Amino acid sequence: MVSMLSLNAAAPLLAAQTDGVPAVVWYLGLLITVFLLMGLLFAFIKSMVKRCSSNQVLVKYGMFVGTGQTAKTIHGGATYVLPFVQGFRYLSLDPIQIEIPLRGALSIENIRVNVPSVFTVAIGTEPELMNNASIRLLELTTDEIRKQAEEIIFGQLRQVVASMGIEDINRDRDAFLQHIQNSVEPELKKIGLVLINVNITDITDESGYIDAIGQKAAAQAIQSARADVADEQKRGEIRVADAEREREVEVANATKLREIGTREAQRIQAVRIAELLKEQNVGEQTAEFQRDVQVKDAEREKRIAIAEANATAVDGENIAEARIAKSQAELLVQRAEAYERGESRKREAEAAVIEIQNRAMAKAALADAERVEAEKRAEFEAVAKAEKARLIVQAEAEAERIRLEAQAQAGAVYAKLEAEARGQYEILAKKGEGLKQIVEACGGAREAFQLMMLEHLDNLAESSAKAISNIKFDKVVVWENGSGKNGRSNTADFLQGMTGTLPPMMQVLRDIGGIEMPDSLAKLVGVETKTDEGRKPAENGEAAPARNKG
Repeated sequence: MVSMLSLNAAAPLLAAQTDGVPAVVWYLGLLITVFLLMGLLFAFIKSMVKRCSSNQVLVKYGMFVGTGQTAKTIHGGATYVLPFVQGFRYLSLDPIQIEIPLRGALSIENIRVNVPSVFTVAIGTEPELMNNASIRLLELTTDEIRKQAEEIIFGQLRQVVASMGIEDINRDRDAFLQHIQNSVEPELKKIGLVLINVNITDITDESGYIDAIGQKAAAQAIQSARADVADEQKRGEIRVADAEREREVEVANATKLREIGTREAQRIQAVRIAELLKEQNVGEQTAEFQRDVQVKDAEREKRIAIAEANATAVDGENIAEARIAKSQAELLVQRAEAYERGESRKREAEAAVIEIQNRAMAKAALADAERVEAEKRAEFEAVAKAEKARLIVQAEAEAERIRLEAQAQAGAVYAKLEAEARGQYEILAKKGEGLKQIVEACGGAREAFQLMMLEHLDNLAESSAKAISNIKFDKVVVWENGSGKNGRSNTADFLQGMTGTLPPMMQVLRDIGGIEMPDSLAKLVGVETKTDEGRKPAENGEAAPARNKG
């Protein structure tokens, strides 16, 4: 309005300065200029306004942000950002998940515990937290923020584990999580983060202490389950007995109700019959009364007619006789009509009575059929429901018993195998320690082996003797056709070859046991022995003569 008034006031001046140009053109040019200036002003103001969505924090920094403040934070709103002197950034409020694979943390009993967990953090929306985040986390990527929070959580989680016992950690998870929250959240708030959720995936230890606690609890649970199974079996028997008793009571009640229903139906039928008889009697009496009334009316009319005829006798005998005949005819007609109406009503009453009786009998038959059907249905449904309940209870009890027995057997087999494995492990560990001490005492593995072989030498000799004793022969037949090799007989060569096939005990004693036997004891009659220099034949004079059989 002010612009228009100013234009109206300046119109004469513009008209005087147009120099032949129409005034409308000047008006249009001036309006366009004003609109352009307003559009530029609106665009400039719009460029200064910065909005913030609900999942972001707007951080405005620079000059004129507030006395004693380095930045101004806004959550869910808008503000002006002056160009050239102020800047702005956004901080995301999206949750950040941090996996903490904590392993080997020492508890208060110095037991190493593994506590892998997942923490969910995000930038807080309180003014103090947003200010801390604008100072510590501005222009950092999500991975960099996750790295900083991970270092803080690692240290605080180790402190929490070190301040609690392993049984407290495993048993009271809520208290453990509360300790973690009380320890971690104040440290995260220093950099502008809040703790949204903590999820402990599993708690284990390297010594197997938690597993032992679980096995103890499982054994106790099995014992309790067995007691519960016994109790449930007893309760099942009680419920079956109760169901049988309830079925008997229901059958008795149904019989009683059936008898009561029968009596009630009989009573209703008798009442209905009495009412029908009453209605029949009433109808008959009413018809008879109406007939009597009509007869009396006819008689009265007859008397009136006779009196009138006598009174008008002076008018003429013919007229009187005619009237008498007419009155008599009318009387007969009325009597006939009255009789016809009485008989019709009587028959209608009888038909109504018969119809009512038929309806009553039909209703009684329907009621009796429904009663029989209800009795049979109640009888069969009670038996079926009781049998169904008994079968369900038995099936559930049997399934629970089988499952608990399987769990108990599995636990017993597992405990037995674990005990055997631990026993074998202890035996082998003790054997290893004993062998290690023997080796150290003997001064080496070879010396310890020789010593052990000497300890078992009697077993080796016994085994060799058993091996030789299993060879059964009663005679040896040798055919000779002359002298053998080196001028010896074939019999000597045969005995020498046979003794050479036996276990070389002397060689075993020397190589394994470390015992060097004298040559005088090692020489066998008629057999070659092995020495360090090689194999020397025995003297021919010392060879034992072979017995030639056959």
